[in-house]
Amino acid sequence: MKAVVLDAYTLNPGDLSWEWLNQLGEAFVYPRTAPEDVVCRCQGADAVLTNKVVLGEAEMAQLPELKYIGVLATGYNVVDLAAASAHGIVVTNIPAYSTASVAQSVFAHILNITNRVGHYADENHQTSDESIQTDYQAMKRSRWAESIDFSYYDTPLTELDGKTMGIVGYGRTGSRTAAIALAFGMTVRVYTSKPQDALPEGVVKTTLDDIFRLSDIVSLHCPLTPDTHHLVNAARLSLMKPTAILINSSRGPVVDEQALADALRRGTIQAAGVDVLDHEPPSPDCPLLTAPNCFITPHIAWATREARIRLMDICRQNLAAFANGQPINVVNP
Repeated sequence: MKAVVLDAYTLNPGDLSWEWLNQLGEAFVYPRTAPEDVVCRCQGADAVLTNKVVLGEAEMAQLPELKYIGVLATGYNVVDLAAASAHGIVVTNIPAYSTASVAQSVFAHILNITNRVGHYADENHQTSDESIQTDYQAMKRSRWAESIDFSYYDTPLTELDGKTMGIVGYGRTGSRTAAIALAFGMTVRVYTSKPQDALPEGVVKTTLDDIFRLSDIVSLHCPLTPDTHHLVNAARLSLMKPTAILINSSRGPVVDEQALADALRRGTIQAAGVDVLDHEPPSPDCPLLTAPNCFITPHIAWATREARIRLMDICRQNLAAFANGQPINVVNP
């Protein structure tokens, strides 16, 4: 088998290994691949692994030997599934590898906003410019040192116990997030197709609009589909409490970025924590980059070493199963 990895770097920046691919045959591992290089690099390949490099009808039509596409992620919108099926190509994904990591990241954002540890801790404001770093740290120290009180704070600090957590999408990550919220003493409301009697104690099925209306924090865990595109828009943001927080670790286009930026500027909601954007990396005119109280992380919720090890292991299992004629985690008919 000839296998090609088109964009290996984000999964393995150097701390993991692709050596196992060589046991299956000939392997070519590229850190990144530009769209114009996809067909050339995949010529003669039986299997192609991709994370974000797009494989559509145009590419598949030029790759007659291609039999397998392994998506190195849970979402598989980068592959034209209908075209793959028409060409007899099996497509697999990597389910459930980052559940714990993403749920952890959700609460990293929540705690950053409610406790503002980054605001008060000098270590979180390191810069390469030593003079700026020194001046900033001195300023931070002096604000507390010059305070007449033993405790110094200049931002609101919020306790999670007793607050309401609204979760849109109650799959693996949504349910793990709900469990953590319950451990914090929060009331949990979820928007899900599951019936109430299938939900654990303390988790209440709620309409979508009521999720936004009643929740102190709304966390998004739904896939990107035509129905969920811009699910969070100006109308839904207007339902939220002015003290509410929005967290998005699902897909960028689930949120109308301009509507969210406007809501933050107007004080319609208090803050947002987002790990995903419409375009990644963001374009300079992304409205969230300049929105107040918008805390953006660069699509890292999935990227703990533990999650990446699981991803690599499931990728190996997927490819081995396909090679043995019994493919698993297949996403196309």
